[in-house]
Amino acid sequence: MTPLGRWRGASLLACCLAWAAPVAAQSRAGEAGAIYTCVDDRGRRLTADRPIPACTAKEQRVLNADGSLRTILPPTLTLDERAEKDARERRAAEERARQADAVRRDRNLMLRYPDEASHQRARAAALQTPRRAMQASQKRLVELAAERKPLVEETEFYTGKPLPLKLQQALDANDAATEAQRSAVASQQVEIDRINHNYDLELERLRRLWAGAAPGSLGAAMVAAPAASTPR
Repeated sequence: MTPLGRWRGASLLACCLAWAAPVAAQSRAGEAGAIYTCVDDRGRRLTADRPIPACTAKEQRVLNADGSLRTILPPTLTLDERAEKDARERRAAEERARQADAVRRDRNLMLRYPDEASHQRARAAALQTPRRAMQASQKRLVELAAERKPLVEETEFYTGKPLPLKLQQALDANDAATEAQRSAVASQQVEIDRINHNYDLELERLRRLWAGAAPGSLGAAMVAAPAASTPR
């Protein structure tokens, strides 16, 4: 490098250092013209022109030159404290979201069912499908019983003897179909019970809302299926 180039490089470096030094000093000193004050763990009031290291875990008051309050520095949190604070804020946000959702659900519920009659109509409509399915299964059970009667009567001719394969297969098929329909009836009854149970809980909630309870004030909606019925 030529002497001229070295001189230019040195001049540029000096300018950069001259500019950076006040910035770094200001960063270490804190806000210009500010007075930092706090009370340390020993009860002493400390004052400085920059944030006070002995009070990083405490609140620091930042004053103007005339003694008026400029701002307040919160305590500096450790990693564990920051994690705990973030967890608290996250739980609070989740709770606010749950509460807002509860308010929205209750308001929608009252819009859907302005009175008990509208709720009863909805219950009846919801019960139509499982009740029709149960009626069909019960009708089929009657038919299967009628189909089984002549088969049983035919077995009387084979007392003490093996039944013909065709007759045995017909009886087995009838037994399997009967068991399937009985299972279907039991499942349909469970569904009817579940629907009634949920509508009962919903109606209890609606009655309290209709009586003046604030939306979202009744806690989470308890909608659950009752215990399954034992197939007969």
